[in-house]
Amino acid sequence: MRPPAPKSVTQLIEDHIQQWQVGGKRKYKQPIRPVVTLSRLPGSGGEVLGRKLAENLKISYFDNEIIEAIAKSAKVGDTIVETLDEQDRSMLSDWISALLGDQQLWPYEYLHHLSRVVGAIAAHGHAVIVGRGAGFILPPEISLRVLVVAPMEDRVRNVAEMFKVPEEEARKRVIRAESERRAYIRRYFNVDMMDPIYYDLIINTQYLTIDNGVEIVKAAYNTRRWYDYSTREK
Repeated sequence: MRPPAPKSVTQLIEDHIQQWQVGGKRKYKQPIRPVVTLSRLPGSGGEVLGRKLAENLKISYFDNEIIEAIAKSAKVGDTIVETLDEQDRSMLSDWISALLGDQQLWPYEYLHHLSRVVGAIAAHGHAVIVGRGAGFILPPEISLRVLVVAPMEDRVRNVAEMFKVPEEEARKRVIRAESERRAYIRRYFNVDMMDPIYYDLIINTQYLTIDNGVEIVKAAYNTRRWYDYSTREK
C-alpha cells in the first residue's frame, strides 16, 4: 500500500479554514488559548522540533510556507479572519492597534496581511507557528516564544546530512539562510532575532536531542500562566 500523498499548502489551508468554520471553535472556547511561536537558526532542527511538539500536544501546526502563502493572499486572509467570532475579532484589532503604535513597524502592506493571519491563528489558539516573525507580532502574554539554536558546525553537518550535499555547500546554505532570516526580522520588526530578551525559552540542540527539546517546551507550555483576554477591560 502506498503512503498517502502529502497535502499541498492550499489543501492544508483549506483544511484549517473548514475546521474552524465547522467546529465553531467549540473545542477551544475558553479564555486560555495559547500558542507557541518558534524561531530557529537554519540547520538547528527547529522545524522538526515544532512539528513533533504539535503532534505531541495534539495542536495545529503552521510552518513558514503556510503562513507565507496565507499572508500573500488577501482573499484567504479575509476568509480566516471571518472564522473568528466578535470577541476574537476585537482582540485581533487590539493586537494590530498595538503594533500600529510604532509606525516604523509598518512600512509594508505585506506586514498588515501577515499580522492579521498570525493574529487570527492565535485567536483560534492551540497552535505551533514556525517562522515569519510570529513571536514579534503576538503579545507575549498569549504566546510561548521559543528560539532553537545550535553552533555553526553542528548546523552545517545537519544540513549536509539532510540534503546529501558536501559540507562546503551546506555551509553556504546555512550562512545564506541565516542572513536572510535575520535581515527579514530586522527589516519588518527592527530588532535582532538573536536578542534573548524576545524569547521565553532558547533550546540549544548541540547536546539536547529534538525529543529533549520537545519535552522542555511542552513542560513550559503546560505550566505557564497565560493571560485571560476574556477579563480585559473593554
